[in-house]
Amino acid sequence: MRSANAPATLAVLLAASTLGVMGGAIVVPVLEVIRGDLGLSGTAAGFVITAHGLAIAVCSPLFGRMVDRRGVRGPMIGGLIVYALGGGAGVVVTSYPALIASRLVFGIGAAAVFTGTTVALLAFYEGPERDRVMGWRSTATSVGGLVWPLLGGVLGGLSWHATFGLYLVGLPLAVLAMWSLPNTTGRAGPRQVGAVRLLRRRPALVGWYGLWIVIAIQMYVLAIFLPQRLARIGIEAPVLVSIYAVVGAAVTTSLVGLVYGRLRARLSYAALLRIALGASLVGFVIYGTVSHPVVLLVAPALFGVGNGILFPVATVLVDEAAGAEHRGRAASLSGTAIFAGQFLSPLVFGPLIAGTSTTTGFLVAGGVSAALLAVVVAVGVGRPRRPGDAAREGHRAGRASAAGSRG
Repeated sequence: MRSANAPATLAVLLAASTLGVMGGAIVVPVLEVIRGDLGLSGTAAGFVITAHGLAIAVCSPLFGRMVDRRGVRGPMIGGLIVYALGGGAGVVVTSYPALIASRLVFGIGAAAVFTGTTVALLAFYEGPERDRVMGWRSTATSVGGLVWPLLGGVLGGLSWHATFGLYLVGLPLAVLAMWSLPNTTGRAGPRQVGAVRLLRRRPALVGWYGLWIVIAIQMYVLAIFLPQRLARIGIEAPVLVSIYAVVGAAVTTSLVGLVYGRLRARLSYAALLRIALGASLVGFVIYGTVSHPVVLLVAPALFGVGNGILFPVATVLVDEAAGAEHRGRAASLSGTAIFAGQFLSPLVFGPLIAGTSTTTGFLVAGGVSAALLAVVVAVGVGRPRRPGDAAREGHRAGRASAAGSRG
């Protein structure tokens, strides 16, 4: 790692990586209180959770360009400050328009934090060490997905305004980032390419962003419609719903993230992608067809395995497809794809499930996973990236060069 204070830098980056899941998750426990207090419809209240996603999707490419030009440190620190102030504004705002405006500002900061943490982890680490820290990032994110909403619910017992105070954690993190992040500079040339030209030059990125969009759509199918499915088979207690919908997958994702570096040392990216998509396929089939509560617990475990593998694999392969000179832009477009997928999820699957059933919706989602798995197998995505392949390719190139010089 290229840093004089490696442990502190890694700690700050992993802590900042948990902030993305705070976006809407910590507000969910108090959403109904907000709706009643401000006299909102269900749709209007939903924008309190989703408005920041629109800002992230729109602003991420701008921060990607900034990071490529100026390096990670400045955008990251500024993003943490905006994140804290925009999110923490909910402590004092008392009107719906002001709350939505603050959520949009918060989304701008979240876009910078997402791009900054992703680029920093990719830029500061290499080889097996990068695989290891990317797995740790998955663990940190999933742990944050458990801890932050729990704290949000606890503070919500005081006031819904108090819940928004959690976002102020961005301020001490900004101070720590000032102290620990190295003062790097961007690697992009004086003439940067735009997003469209980047996709033309690196067509593999189109496939990866498409994968991000599809995966985000699928994951929000679970978040939005799984409680309906569970209610129909008699699982309605909130604590049980949380186990099937959130906790089970988060715990498994955390465990997989801790051992991801070891998995990557033994398996190619292609093999890991097959495992992740296969786990997703089986998980959707179980959620769509199984009614036995104990057997049903297998599904969140499978989704945890899939998430714990897919996110670090896709993040690294996007970076390799783009090249270091476009690292910030490529990482930011990943954020755009993910949050666009979250926004599209209810629009894509909502009418389908409303017209059929949750069982049909989950089986269709499983069919999408099967199609993705077939593409990965047929195209051989990631196949040349097994450990040692690069060395063997370099050895073969060396021998060919030597043979040419002898000729």
